[in-house]
Amino acid sequence: MPKPSRPAFRCSECGWETAKWVGRCGECQAWGSVAEAAAPATRAAAAPVTRPAVPIGHVSVEDSTFRSSGVPELDRVLGGGLVPGAAILLAGEPGVGKSTLLLEVAAQTARYQRRTLYVTGEESASQVRLRADRTGGVHDELFLAAETDLGAVLTHIEQVRPTLLVVDSVQTIGASGVEGVPGGVTQVREVAAALVRVAKTRNITTVMVGHVTKDGSIAGPRVLEHVVDVVLHFEGDRNSRFRMVRAMKNRFGPIDEVGCFDLSSEGISAVTDPTGLFVENHHAHVPGTCVAVTMEGRRPLLAEVQALATPTASERPRRTTSGLDGSRVAMVLAVLQQHCGIRLHAHDVFASTVGGARLSEPASDLAVAVSLASATTGRPVPAGVVAMGEIGLAGELRRVRDLPQRIAEAARLGFRVAVVPMEPGERVPGNLRPVDHVHPVPNIDGMRVVSVPDIAAALQMLKLARAEQGPRPV
Repeated sequence: MPKPSRPAFRCSECGWETAKWVGRCGECQAWGSVAEAAAPATRAAAAPVTRPAVPIGHVSVEDSTFRSSGVPELDRVLGGGLVPGAAILLAGEPGVGKSTLLLEVAAQTARYQRRTLYVTGEESASQVRLRADRTGGVHDELFLAAETDLGAVLTHIEQVRPTLLVVDSVQTIGASGVEGVPGGVTQVREVAAALVRVAKTRNITTVMVGHVTKDGSIAGPRVLEHVVDVVLHFEGDRNSRFRMVRAMKNRFGPIDEVGCFDLSSEGISAVTDPTGLFVENHHAHVPGTCVAVTMEGRRPLLAEVQALATPTASERPRRTTSGLDGSRVAMVLAVLQQHCGIRLHAHDVFASTVGGARLSEPASDLAVAVSLASATTGRPVPAGVVAMGEIGLAGELRRVRDLPQRIAEAARLGFRVAVVPMEPGERVPGNLRPVDHVHPVPNIDGMRVVSVPDIAAALQMLKLARAEQGPRPV
């Protein structure tokens, strides 16, 4: 005889299950959220099918072709545009510009004479109209509804019959007859499943706004990310107008594309060439600066790294970073001291990027090291030089990916010399002359590409090495 199933207890906040009741959830640590779950339903029986199965070669793809959203940078991230019947989840921090971006997408879609329904659960209809007036998003084919009930939203879909549905946001919509409050695990799961079901059956492109937690992850159950086709993250610094959209999941295109936007009081606009935002134009050569080439998805971006080193009498010198990984900057400082003779143990070190850029890629290690050495010696980096390479603990430089694309982008912006890691098997030059004493030789896109084996050789070639350069004797 099979054992009868014991009643399980489930957390209403995160969906964690346990065999016995506890006062505190073992997953999200919420108090009083664990309650007895409903008994499981009986085993499902066979039911009639909606459509018979057909060979995959007989399935038509004409109804699932890409349609432009009217925002080129968003089309770039999506892989070509909006797909009919696709469910898209856009997540981001409060105030980053999610509603502004989607209102622009809805207005552009309406201008193509495609009916659009914008459902807002966080604002009133008049508030959205004010934003539309400010950004120029008023159109006759753009319908607006302020609803927080799932049944009412489905009724609006039946009446309007849109080609694009925007729900802002999925955490504010509640389903009657389902336990929990709007935004809870059960409610979000039911609302998302209903909207995805309507999107698939009626071939409606559905974009849902999702909230994020304090650690940056999408709020609600993890199943929310599984049921949708595309997961986009909208991110940006509050002190900067620059915004970026990244694809974390995309069933219709690549997931390594990045879209760049400029958020202002007039609305949001695409930034097709964002490199100029992260490079400062100096009137004269100043020490402590170096330009790095980083990859944001498939797009190379140039970002300037600035460093400052000042003597201090404190026993614990400060190490302050902005836009850089503090642990990697500390590792670069240790390598400079051990293998290049640059002593910074009695200096406060400040390292940052220009324009709010965030450099987390190891390929920016060489630019950080060059800017620190330039700030310490007081010698500026020669004009027209970019540096890219990962630094190892032994001082060696490791290869970086997509090197030709990085060099081509630097050459397009007028840089003449690229300092890169040496390829395996490449012969080490006998003497490394300073770059400003060597005439440019067309190697890649008219640039002179200088490959060096380690960080000491790079500083020597850039005339940033100290006279006492080298490791300390053992």
